[in-house]
Amino acid sequence: MELTWVSYDNPVAIWWVFLVSVSLVNIFFWIWTYRFKTQRPSFAQIFQFPLKPESMIWFSSFYVFGCAFRSFLPRADVQRICLFDTWFSNVLVGRTVATIAELAFVTQWAIALYFISVAYKIPSIRKLSQWIVPIIFVAEVFSWYAVIRTHYIGNAIEESLWALTYFLIGISLFRVRKELSGALKSAASFAILGCFLYVLFMVTVDVPMYVTRFLEDSAQQKPLLGFFEGLKDLNSRWVVTRDIQDWKDEIAWKSLYFSFAVWVSLALCYLPLKQLPKSANK
Repeated sequence: MELTWVSYDNPVAIWWVFLVSVSLVNIFFWIWTYRFKTQRPSFAQIFQFPLKPESMIWFSSFYVFGCAFRSFLPRADVQRICLFDTWFSNVLVGRTVATIAELAFVTQWAIALYFISVAYKIPSIRKLSQWIVPIIFVAEVFSWYAVIRTHYIGNAIEESLWALTYFLIGISLFRVRKELSGALKSAASFAILGCFLYVLFMVTVDVPMYVTRFLEDSAQQKPLLGFFEGLKDLNSRWVVTRDIQDWKDEIAWKSLYFSFAVWVSLALCYLPLKQLPKSANK
């Protein structure tokens, strides 16, 4: 990859170096976490139901390495812009990696909520643990709709579903917090705060950004791509740009996504789900 553009006077370059640095640290901590875990299930265990606490590390791997890939080769899907002129920067590859990673991440939350709900006998949380993955699957469908047709309304719906999911997770954690104690209660308190801040960011920054883009495109009567035309376009067209004006709206959410969200994924691997009341493992 050509890196002559990387310099201190280019804010996009500084941002990219930050993303790469954070991702390398995240990979190190995932490897450390994997080595730290005393039980190492086979890869096939991630497909078992009910899901096992030990599966957390495998689902985290999809998210950690998926986010690292997207940090090394940033791109903006609908705009078809990227930092490097390589086929791996195209939207088809990037969106596929993102879809797998995001479904794995929400599955981690499903595992955590499932075991907590059974342990403390809270049926509503158990039901939520079964619904959050389908909700995010629908969000991914809208994301693909957005990138194929270059229609920002799909992004707005996708991000709204993510906000709804974390609102429900936050409510569930608040519901069970009084039953917890020690480090697990502290972790729940921190997670509730994180969910609140995430939802606040989504409804005040992220979703309005996509709605604004949608309205701007509508005002300009921007033509949308057809389904097959869009599939061809996202696999063959990428525009290399290192101009801060092209990336300024992407920097905030991508920076949080590829750092803080990954740390949450890693933290979920340490939840002592096997030490919850024995009913959680039945």
